Amino acid sequence: MFNSIAHAADGAAAQGSPLAPFIPLILIFAIFYFLLIRPQQKKQKQHVAMLNSITAGDEIMTGGGMYGKVLKVIENNTFIVEIASGVTIKLAKNGIAQKVTPGTAPEETK
Repeated sequence: MFNSIAHAADGAAAQGSPLAPFIPLILIFAIFYFLLIRPQQKKQKQHVAMLNSITAGDEIMTGGGMYGKVLKVIENNTFIVEIASGVTIKLAKNGIAQKVTPGTAPEETK
């Protein structure tokens, strides 16, 4: 008789919240979101805003590290960029890494 009472008490005590096993997973996801996903999305939005603000006359740096000056914007997704005196290239919007403040790009050596 005492044995069946002990088993009944164990069964009642062992039951907990059905969400308890998922709490660590939820916490890990929240940590990843606030430390990795959210900052990356914010950085991406800033980069897209920077790309959309580029106009003719801006100095840029390409993804390959070349500096140049935007001469013309074609259909808001392609740029004509002068990388040296008389040397122009056609560059896709995705090829631009950053906008450079005037005067900080390395000067051309002769």
